[in-house]
Amino acid sequence: MTDKLPKREEVALDLTWRLEDIYSDEAVWEEELKKLDEVSDKIAAFSGKLGEGADKLLAMLKLVEELELHLDRVHGYAHMREDQDTANAKYQAMKQRAMSAYVLSGEKTAFVNSEILELSDETIADYYAKEEGLARYKRFIGEVRRLKDHMLSTEMEQLLASAVEIQGASQKAYGMLSNADLKFPSVKDSEGKEVTLSNGRFVPTQMSKDRNLRKNSFEAFYGRYEEFKNTWASMYDGEVKGRIFEAKARKYGSAFEAAVDGNDVSPSVCDALFESIHNNMDKMHRYVTLRKKLLGVDELHMYDVYVPMLPDFDMKVSYEEAKELSLKALAPLGEDYLEVVKEAYENRWIDVIENEGKRGGAYSSGVYDVHPYMLLNYNDTLDDVFTLVHEMGHSMHTWYSNKAQTIMDAGYKIFVAEVASTTNEVLLYHYMKDHAKSKEEKAFIINHFLDSFKGTMFRQTMFEEFERKTCEMAEAGTPLTAEALYDVYLDLNKQYFGKDMISDPQIGWEWCRIPHFYYNFYVYQYATSFAAAVAIADRILKEGAPAVEQYKKFLSSGCTQDPVSLLKIAGVDLTTKAPIDSALAVFGEAISEMEEISK
Repeated sequence: MTDKLPKREEVALDLTWRLEDIYSDEAVWEEELKKLDEVSDKIAAFSGKLGEGADKLLAMLKLVEELELHLDRVHGYAHMREDQDTANAKYQAMKQRAMSAYVLSGEKTAFVNSEILELSDETIADYYAKEEGLARYKRFIGEVRRLKDHMLSTEMEQLLASAVEIQGASQKAYGMLSNADLKFPSVKDSEGKEVTLSNGRFVPTQMSKDRNLRKNSFEAFYGRYEEFKNTWASMYDGEVKGRIFEAKARKYGSAFEAAVDGNDVSPSVCDALFESIHNNMDKMHRYVTLRKKLLGVDELHMYDVYVPMLPDFDMKVSYEEAKELSLKALAPLGEDYLEVVKEAYENRWIDVIENEGKRGGAYSSGVYDVHPYMLLNYNDTLDDVFTLVHEMGHSMHTWYSNKAQTIMDAGYKIFVAEVASTTNEVLLYHYMKDHAKSKEEKAFIINHFLDSFKGTMFRQTMFEEFERKTCEMAEAGTPLTAEALYDVYLDLNKQYFGKDMISDPQIGWEWCRIPHFYYNFYVYQYATSFAAAVAIADRILKEGAPAVEQYKKFLSSGCTQDPVSLLKIAGVDLTTKAPIDSALAVFGEAISEMEEISK
């Protein structure tokens, strides 16, 4: 880890994504931005006319599809330009203009859902009989009508569409403060050398074998977040209030109910997750006890969570080595799958390393009629290798769905969004464990798998509990002050990590830095997806081609069925607790394997 981050223009071209695949230059983006208005106006001209005949509905839906294509490119290009350098004022303005155009188009087309809902079942059936072309939009029409009880009048839908930009203000403010404006101090390691902190560098410092560096980094990092505690609380409160506002407007019983219904998932799926996790909390506490023992410390602190449990062993994996590893690990998915992965590597679909002002973390972002893109902040750690295959899983899910479905049906629901990414991770784990060059390396790989379970099945469920509890507090009229949020988070941390972990006071401010708390009940799906992925990867490795074929059918299905039904295509039934309990059993087995191999 070098001490100084490169500026954007100093990064090697082959380590940056090629956004020119979307637009050859920004002038073309400007032209397409104007088209959003033109197409939105054409759609608006159909207001009040959808009951006049099937031909009117079909003509309007063709324009809606065209608008979706324009919006996808315009917004995708703008947000990726800003993410590569969040302090760049030109790209900030570009993203704001794209968002404003998105909101304006939403206002102009807000009548669409309302008028589709006003059509009777008999009229819809008659329209399908008269216009074969409507079959292309049957899933879209069905989804609109599924939410009939929660759709409002055209005027009210227009009002809610206008509020989208306002409701996104908290998330936008969070992103600006966290990624662009928040600066961190330098901290000293055990030798007195200074290391500059950043969002992208925090976890690597927490993975360091230097405990002094971990402690100093932990305290300075969260101390910086605590300095702005009231600002973070105000932004999160605004996010929660926005959810509650929309849930009430749409006649839902709670913000959580509204969020999961939008994904066509029953709240009982999340409730079953909570129940299974709480029933298996002993495994998490056993993991913490093992971590304390292997690290050989008298007290286990929260700054000891990320460091490998084998302090005398380390792995550094270059980006080039990571690419080769990924191709070997994903080989069970077939040569056609690997060819697309190679294309991503060779044709600059990926923005690889951190630079000044670059958004932290990692993601995959698809542009329907171009190809997926991936943002990384690669630092040569084993975790970065898993992040690479994780985001590649997202990209491949997007690629398969986009190739098989129209833009109206390609966008898979959030509930299944983490399945492909985590399946890739599980396949990588099995490959690396089976090909470890020593007992120590094998233990290091198992350590990573255990940490993935801890970070996904348990940590993400803890996040979801925080989100559920705080939203319920707000719905009951309890103020979401910085101190109240701190208390909820710290109590959950103690419950999940158990008596062998010192829940340092600074960890109570961790909620301030979690961007997913602005994603409207997203995180529990990491846990359900992880459970599904463990089952899918197991089938692929044991059954081979038949399981791979079913899995690719799932990847290609977009949103053509509800998420739980889609997972059944890949052989996983989340209407029961069985996949979650089975995954947690694997966690227990991995702990036993680690205990045995580390004797």
